[in-house]
Amino acid sequence: MQVHQREHIDRVVQTVASGIVQPGAAGDNLIHDSWRRCARDYRLDPTRMQDAIILPSHRLREHQDRMDEFLQIARSGMQALYQHVAGLGYVVLLTDARGVTVDFLGDLNSDHSLRRAGLYLGSDWSEQLAGTCGVGTCISTGQALTVHQGDHFDATHIPLTCTTAPVFDGRGQLNAVLDISALRSPQSKESQHMALQMVQIYAHHIENASFLRQFRHDWVLRLSPSPQFLEVNPDYLLALDAAGRVIGHNRRAQLLLQDCVAGPLIGAAFERLFHARLGDLGRFLHGCPADRRAITLAGSSQLLFLLASPAPAAARPAPSAAVEPVPAPLAALCGGDPALSRQIARAARFVNSPIGLLLTGETGSGKEFFAKALHASGERRGRPFVAVNCAAIPEALAESELFGYLPGSFSGAGSRAKRGLVQEADGGTLFLDEIGDMTLALQARLLRVLAEREVLPVGATRPVPVNIRVIAATHCDLEALVREGRFRADLYYRLNGAHLVLPPLRERTDLGWLIARMLAKPRDGEEVVALALSPEARARLLAHRWPGNLRELHNVIEYARSLCSQGVVELDDLPDHLAAAPCLPASADPAAPAPALASEAAQLLQHLSATHWNVAEAARRMGLSRMTLYRRMQRWGIASPNQRDGGTAG
Repeated sequence: MQVHQREHIDRVVQTVASGIVQPGAAGDNLIHDSWRRCARDYRLDPTRMQDAIILPSHRLREHQDRMDEFLQIARSGMQALYQHVAGLGYVVLLTDARGVTVDFLGDLNSDHSLRRAGLYLGSDWSEQLAGTCGVGTCISTGQALTVHQGDHFDATHIPLTCTTAPVFDGRGQLNAVLDISALRSPQSKESQHMALQMVQIYAHHIENASFLRQFRHDWVLRLSPSPQFLEVNPDYLLALDAAGRVIGHNRRAQLLLQDCVAGPLIGAAFERLFHARLGDLGRFLHGCPADRRAITLAGSSQLLFLLASPAPAAARPAPSAAVEPVPAPLAALCGGDPALSRQIARAARFVNSPIGLLLTGETGSGKEFFAKALHASGERRGRPFVAVNCAAIPEALAESELFGYLPGSFSGAGSRAKRGLVQEADGGTLFLDEIGDMTLALQARLLRVLAEREVLPVGATRPVPVNIRVIAATHCDLEALVREGRFRADLYYRLNGAHLVLPPLRERTDLGWLIARMLAKPRDGEEVVALALSPEARARLLAHRWPGNLRELHNVIEYARSLCSQGVVELDDLPDHLAAAPCLPASADPAAPAPALASEAAQLLQHLSATHWNVAEAARRMGLSRMTLYRRMQRWGIASPNQRDGGTAG
């Protein structure tokens, strides 16, 4: 333990014990109240220095899934904030209301240091675990604040400076915390004053954007002391139901109006809040001059300007309305595999979003198919889908191929201008496959296209605007490439608005469905020819590990289709490396050891046979649910004799 850490611990202990701020200790009452909570309520020991707590990936996903739609909205605000502070050594964190970091933007070249300090995705900054800190103390107090160096309770954290602001939901409950932190900073806490202002501004922007999304079907009132920024940056937001009662508000509106009702703002009538009648809202609509939209608060003379947006003419969906179905092109990619279904459900929310999407997965796992399905599911489906293999473009031709060129702009350029692939995608989707293989020089040019939404052809002096949706894909670990200096961090964050991971074929539980689907799909120009699989061929296909994933499966099916006769694919119709492989039973899971799989399959068959294929009874004996047992039967290719005979199984 270093001397300055020992001195800090002594100050914390003395302050907590005496209740008196010691000389040299930070003078913020919020900080000292937090120290006392940590010692007395949470029983934290200031002499025990603990490492950062970072949740495993499966627990992190649970926290992210609870606020998935909000994360989509918040990411744009985080990226805008990061552009302002990245060059100053800050990272941007977003935590949920429990203090778990659910999104992160930072310099991946400092990955090890950031992870060790807890400035990383999945870190838990709740006050109960981490002691006094920016996020935890913001959650405890509901206030924006800076916890700077020696303000921290735990001496492990005293090199850090953390500035945070709360983000509330439409009913006044804490929803998230926005944080900018640095591993080191100037000694003076006053040096973080600008950081505090910025994080509050962007927390307000995120809160308002989430509010407008949540109450898009209702009357929304925008209020501000000045009419000039009323439409683009209102201070106060209210949502009203058809009877004129408040059903939602942002945090600033809550603080402004809660004294008018002497109780909860939710449920308050419009007339109790303002010197106006509900029927007067018509004069505050968009068509009225801004300077004539003045209104005063009830019980005071405070003047505000109001812009009212009516609820859409269509009836508001009932609370019990069914969840919107996944678009058909995306739904067609999966036969029930849980991991892929989860990614498809997330992707369905992004079909019309402007944020960049990053698809990762092993080679051949279907990233381009997934990107095409996303394109076909959204409003851009009638516009071009342009796929670019970044690994296949010769380096000397990459700029002209991507961005186009003017006549005579370089040696070998044609006599006519050529539109590049980026311009060809105008209005539609640009799919950048194998983005990890793009050169650094080309990455810089691409970053400008994505940031400015314009492309400068080779030889041109004026950029051409483009309207594109960008989906990138790679089998590489882009974060590792960033740390190695082979991929630009700013481009990585621009592309990674949302990250979707496609499972390899060997881990998918719908392999049987995929095989049947490929067998049923006709070749181009051919009529549908129904093909069946012999039990031996099916067992061999299900047992194979498919290192080439969907691409390999497609080639095997085409090979078998060419050789089979009588409409049945036999073992000899498969490629030699499959036909000669040791045959596992059709029940086998190719990702597990063969003996274990054979044993599992045999056990399942034994229980099914003993119960005369009564699935409910077999599931009870095995301690499984019926759906789990059905999924295992499907995965292993086990069909009930009752089903084969046209009947049903219990």
